[in-house]
Amino acid sequence: MNRILVIRGGAIGDFILTLPALKALREAYPHAHLEILGYKHIAVLAENRFYAQAVRSIEYGPLSSFFAKDSKLSAELADYFASFDLIISYLYDPDGIFENNLRRCGVENLIHGPAKVGHHDHAARQLARPLEELGLRVDNLAARIFPSQADVIAVEKFLGQSPKPIVVFHPASGSERKNWPLENWIDLRNHLLGSDDFHGSFILASGEADEDRVRQLQTVWRNDHVQVARNLPLPQLAALFGHAMFVGHDSGISHLAAAAGAKCVLLFGPTDPAVWAPMNKNVKVLRAASGRLTDLGIVEVEAAVATALSAAVNRCNKTPRQSEATTAAA
Repeated sequence: MNRILVIRGGAIGDFILTLPALKALREAYPHAHLEILGYKHIAVLAENRFYAQAVRSIEYGPLSSFFAKDSKLSAELADYFASFDLIISYLYDPDGIFENNLRRCGVENLIHGPAKVGHHDHAARQLARPLEELGLRVDNLAARIFPSQADVIAVEKFLGQSPKPIVVFHPASGSERKNWPLENWIDLRNHLLGSDDFHGSFILASGEADEDRVRQLQTVWRNDHVQVARNLPLPQLAALFGHAMFVGHDSGISHLAAAAGAKCVLLFGPTDPAVWAPMNKNVKVLRAASGRLTDLGIVEVEAAVATALSAAVNRCNKTPRQSEATTAAA
């Protein structure tokens, strides 16, 4: 197996949940050229960071012809797809149009991954199960991310002389139903600041979809010099999490923090942790019994954060984990 292509769209969490499968591929075929066709700002987490040698954008215009029946296909893309010995696709293709167009290009070895995750098993296991067609079984479902040296250096500049430990709050998610009330985030930070044992720094992690909640917290904390990690490239954000203790919801950013090695406290409400929570040992999941995050008490979260923070203090001066090989062998 010389050339492997993995086609993976989806959001940040979807991609990270696929990393255990990518790791199994990388280890089974260590000398293969492995490439990812996906959203480039997300798939860059794997590019020359152990998993893959190259990433190509799934938003490339001529690719649209591959989703139309009996269309005229891009000759350049036809040659591109035909160059791979194996293609694993997680694209939604209910009518088989995309598959048929790949076959027209001469693709012979094609494996389908699930485009949607069900509720019967952990998402990472469902995403890894198609590899059984290659005789590969994925038992370790804990995703890992390996920031490059350049990522680490960029984060060191971002942090400057910020005192450690670093506590990162990500107070948003893709759904308001999955968000802990803002007043609880305020109380949690006030509780930590009131502790005689805490002498670290607070950072708010923020992307475009998080701005409303982050701005509200900044308004409350405007005189407290809270640093905001706003729209950092995902590999740099992962490197930041390697320094940190993290509190978040069921979100892609929480999966990123867990995979980067942060000590995590994750707050779940309506979604099932047995399917969606990161499988990493550094993660503590709290869930309201009612499934409503408004019912998750502040005292329970404070206790979990105190335990995670104590563990983070023991490693706060260590360099974030680096890839055993930031680039796979050519």
